[in-house]
Amino acid sequence: MAATTLLVELGVEELPPGAIDNLSDALAEGIRQGLAEAEIDFSETLALGGPRRLAVQVRELADKQPDREVERRGPALAAAFKDGQPTRAAEGFARSCGVGVDELIHLENDKGTWLGYREQQQGEATTTLLPAIVEKAIGALPVPKNMRWGASRVEFSRPVHWLVMLYGSEVVEASALGLQSGRTTRGHRFHAPAPIDLAHADDYLGALEQAWVLADRDKRRERIREQVLAEAEVQDATAVIDEELLVEVSGLVEWPVALTGSFDERFLEVPAECLISSMKANQKYFHLLDQQDQLKPLFITIANIDSHEPEQVIQGNEKVIRPRLADAAFFYDTDRRRPLADRAPELAGVVFQKKLGTLADKAHRSAAVAAFIAGRIDGDVAQARRAAELGKCDLVTEMVLEFPELQGIMGRYYAANDGEAAEVAQALEEQYLPRFASDAIPRTRTGLALALADRLDTLTGIFGIGQRPSGTKDPFALRRAAIGVINILVKGKLALDLRELLELAAAQHQELPYAEGLVDEVLTYMLDRFRAWARDEGIDTEVYLAVRARPVTQPLDFARRLRAVQGFSRREEAAALASANKRVSNILSKQQHDGSTEVEADLLQEPAEQALYEALASRREAVMPLFAEARYSEALDALAGLREPVDTFFDQVMVMAEDPAVRRNRLALLAGLQALFLEVADIALLQQ
Repeated sequence: MAATTLLVELGVEELPPGAIDNLSDALAEGIRQGLAEAEIDFSETLALGGPRRLAVQVRELADKQPDREVERRGPALAAAFKDGQPTRAAEGFARSCGVGVDELIHLENDKGTWLGYREQQQGEATTTLLPAIVEKAIGALPVPKNMRWGASRVEFSRPVHWLVMLYGSEVVEASALGLQSGRTTRGHRFHAPAPIDLAHADDYLGALEQAWVLADRDKRRERIREQVLAEAEVQDATAVIDEELLVEVSGLVEWPVALTGSFDERFLEVPAECLISSMKANQKYFHLLDQQDQLKPLFITIANIDSHEPEQVIQGNEKVIRPRLADAAFFYDTDRRRPLADRAPELAGVVFQKKLGTLADKAHRSAAVAAFIAGRIDGDVAQARRAAELGKCDLVTEMVLEFPELQGIMGRYYAANDGEAAEVAQALEEQYLPRFASDAIPRTRTGLALALADRLDTLTGIFGIGQRPSGTKDPFALRRAAIGVINILVKGKLALDLRELLELAAAQHQELPYAEGLVDEVLTYMLDRFRAWARDEGIDTEVYLAVRARPVTQPLDFARRLRAVQGFSRREEAAALASANKRVSNILSKQQHDGSTEVEADLLQEPAEQALYEALASRREAVMPLFAEARYSEALDALAGLREPVDTFFDQVMVMAEDPAVRRNRLALLAGLQALFLEVADIALLQQ
């Protein structure tokens, strides 16, 4: 069976840069799925694309489906013959297969015997199947917003202009989005505007590169990275390459050319974050830092042409960035004319959530919780309260209204400018940490208190009005908030009880329609989020379930147990002891044991049960102080020594003795064994 390359390219007007990767990946996946469903062999699919094209190359694509044997089942044998002669049912089935009754076969299974027929079915040619596969893949593209153009009824993200479908050197006749397929593509809009006829699908990337187009997304992205770093080296500076910005810029150009421009040094009086946000958000520039990691009055722009007069391109960009930075300077100067605290009344006009009130209400609630937490973690209660009162004030400043990503950052600058305590100012930025699972947590006690209070207020409030996250819908980012609380408490080594914190946060809300059972619901939700935390820490699911089975409501303690049980699960004794605990759990539940662990020594008859009793007593005395100090790893290491007496007990002792007193005593002995391990986790679940 022959194989060659398939090329599919859809030529469009400039696509939204943030959509290119998703669309080209979706096109490649749609074609891949279509080929797989048709059982056509290929080695790989390569998603390509740029501002003016979405493309896919399929390597080593077979020229036809494999031949296959098709089996058809007819009437049951009992209904196919009567008195040795074929019935109408048998004859009809044979005619439908195009053969005589004598050419049919018998098919058997455990339910009976039927007449049947097997035939070799020839695989269809790939070029015959491709039009439907490609049309379906294009029709299923996740276009962010469709549009129409001209008099056409066709809809797509942008007007479409050409469609290439080549299987090797052969054009695959097909149509999609009102276009007829061919072999003609287009190069760079300005450097190589003439049509390009492709002789073979393998020529695609090379032919486009000759026409000033890098259609390989990864190659284009790395070309930009290399050029930016090279430009920075010339300036004796460090280029800061934000990956999201890199992807966006890569979606704006077909032939990247990095150029360095400059701006007036007076703008450096404005906080660097403001200038960087303006350069990134408005102009898609990369910024540069000096040897002290301070912003330099330089930027790197990525042009889409290789100009003969690059200085003209640079001057044009410098001319454009000047008013943008002037706006940032104006916002900064304007905002500083009023103390941050004076903006607090404006928060009463900004709705947080219509059933939960305004940002002023949220600030008031958070202040009480933050003050309480600060008192528990040796923080400054007054500073925590002050930070909560100022926490959202920068949201109504000109700078943050223009650049929302600067929330918290500008709060820190403005609070420092107003003479607020240094830790209060720092907390205004730290309240948003961690932004994601692996992000840093606040460094100050005031920041820790405010970050926790803000998230706890949101969690109890949104759950309290019945808007629990479901599926992919989580408009208030409650999952992120819950994991943020867990990370702060664990990484910050804060021995705080979640139930107590949630009860306090819930009490700050004046009225919640779903207040009944609220704390339990939110607590369960948050502890369930520990599964994701545990996975990120490399902890097995079974270990998480073993700890989750215990009523642990302090995340720091929960994490310590997870790590201890994870280590224990790697010991050779773990499997046997987990199995024994599972067996104990089953026995106690079936016998409806009352949970008593009181053992009467004089009722111990067998040497094996006496040995287990003594081992438990010895281990209990050793590990209870360790449990009290949360030294779970050491405790479990000590309990691992119970494997031998436990195994011997189950080998030599009949738990369900005829004498009720002896039976109850042995059940109590087993309950004592189980209780020791339950001080850490239900290790029986390690058997799952």
